[in-house]
Amino acid sequence: MGRDSIEGHCLCGAVRVTLFNPKDHVEVCHCHMCRRTGGAYYGALEGAGFTFASEEHVGVYRSSEWAERGFCKQCGSTLFFHFLPTGNRSFAAGLFDGADNLPISKEIFIEGKVAWCAGEGDHPKQTGEEVIAEAKAGGFTFD
Repeated sequence: MGRDSIEGHCLCGAVRVTLFNPKDHVEVCHCHMCRRTGGAYYGALEGAGFTFASEEHVGVYRSSEWAERGFCKQCGSTLFFHFLPTGNRSFAAGLFDGADNLPISKEIFIEGKVAWCAGEGDHPKQTGEEVIAEAKAGGFTFD
């Protein structure tokens, strides 16, 4: 990424995290636990260290003998995966606006990849602008 740090936050903003020396790529996991946690695959961003500005809102769930998963106690956003044997934490790449265009360096548990995560095929695809226009045409309003 070429940065010393990157800042991110959960959906509601209660948890803010700074990731130091972030890697310049995202790793993706397709295992069944990641799918259940986030609804799809887990896109992971790692760095050399991190700090939370508001740790009181961080919840932790022990998902296996070897891992914990962090989440926001307020909005439920997935925050991190903590691999206990090494102490390594990978953060949900979606927390960080600056990670939007990072390439995928590796996918793991690829046998768990589900068809609807691929995004391939001949089916309608809409932009956000098109979705909002359709909703407005249906009588919905947005603040």
